[in-house]
Amino acid sequence: MAWTARLSPFLPWRHTPQQAQCTTALSSEPALEAAIADLGQQLKQAGQRHPADLGLVFCSSAYASDLQRLMPLLQPVLGAKHWLGCCGGGVVGTNAEGAPQELEHQPAISVTLLTLPETEIELFSLKSEALPDLDGSRQSWIDWAGVAPDGCHSMLLFLDPTCTAINDVISGLDFAYPEAQKIGGIAGQHSAQHGSLLLGDGVMDGAIGCLIKGAWRIDPVVAQGCKPIGPVFEIEKAERNVLLRLSHDGEADTPVACLQTILQDLSPEEKELVRHSLFLGVAKTNFQMPSDGSPAPGPAVLVRNLIGVDPRNGSVAVAERLRVGQQVQFQLRDAETSRQEQQQLLAQQHGRNAEPLAALLFACLGRGEGLYGSANGDVGGCRQHFPAVPISGAFCNGEIGPVAGATHLHGYTASWGFLVPNTP
Repeated sequence: MAWTARLSPFLPWRHTPQQAQCTTALSSEPALEAAIADLGQQLKQAGQRHPADLGLVFCSSAYASDLQRLMPLLQPVLGAKHWLGCCGGGVVGTNAEGAPQELEHQPAISVTLLTLPETEIELFSLKSEALPDLDGSRQSWIDWAGVAPDGCHSMLLFLDPTCTAINDVISGLDFAYPEAQKIGGIAGQHSAQHGSLLLGDGVMDGAIGCLIKGAWRIDPVVAQGCKPIGPVFEIEKAERNVLLRLSHDGEADTPVACLQTILQDLSPEEKELVRHSLFLGVAKTNFQMPSDGSPAPGPAVLVRNLIGVDPRNGSVAVAERLRVGQQVQFQLRDAETSRQEQQQLLAQQHGRNAEPLAALLFACLGRGEGLYGSANGDVGGCRQHFPAVPISGAFCNGEIGPVAGATHLHGYTASWGFLVPNTP
């Protein structure tokens, strides 16, 4: 299979009944009816003639008051067997010139239609008020989701911001479907009296998603966008999420005292970042130490917010449960570090697989122009490695993606999913 020679906003495969196809459209019309008419016209011009297997819809919270009208109006215009999506704080899509765009703080609707031969797609919706027992059997979680795990290799997962026990939902689905790579995010908040999730022709709360089996799969890429500072410490004492004592090279001290030592070797620019962009990298597996003594980069570090400091005892509260013996390292986040890390990860993804059929991006509301100082920072980086792949997605209140073999809820992260042939 080959891409069409012309660059369009939709970038479809040359379509036969046995070929995959991705068709996308993006509208920023402020009125809902006008936006849907615009999307329909774009997709008609792109040559979308047959019902797709999966339609993905991402809309900005500017349409929140009309959200319950969106899918009933959209479905008669566009053809797809299954529909899934969410409202976001911003929208990612592909414009009329064929360039991907990150549209923040404005009305926008992004639609992606996927035709995936020899692929099975099963949708689900979940109510978090009735979670199975976290200590119960795997089968209880499978029964709760209602989809058999056999052959499931990929999952899209979206949660409403009002969903309770979000981390338990993610962990439970990991337990039920350990072979499925999961990406997605928490939908955008709004003031309307309904949820933020789109499933079929309705608006939902709780959690929704789809499991994918067969010839196409989603490859995840999670870019957390931080750089380590100071040495790797081992936790000597911790209570739940409160870090009380760290050790390095046989010497132990409070986290605040350890950080004060690190500050002495930082540049003025780095010291300024510490004021508002300091995080903690929590190792999910032990750091690999090269011969020069620096920690090797890799996906085993989960970057977490620092949420409080107690000056009386020098302890630090972290947005993650901690345990004695775990390794941690302080981290700084800035635009250049985020850009470099993402480029490295996308280059690795480009080297592993053939050209993807589509790319999905679920980015933190703290990224975008607020991080990079200009628009399209994440999608522009993706275009350097995948110049002809349509990109769609949303800005989220939390991003879902795997780190060190387990799925986690992230912040300030770009969680990518590349739709590729499911070959060994």
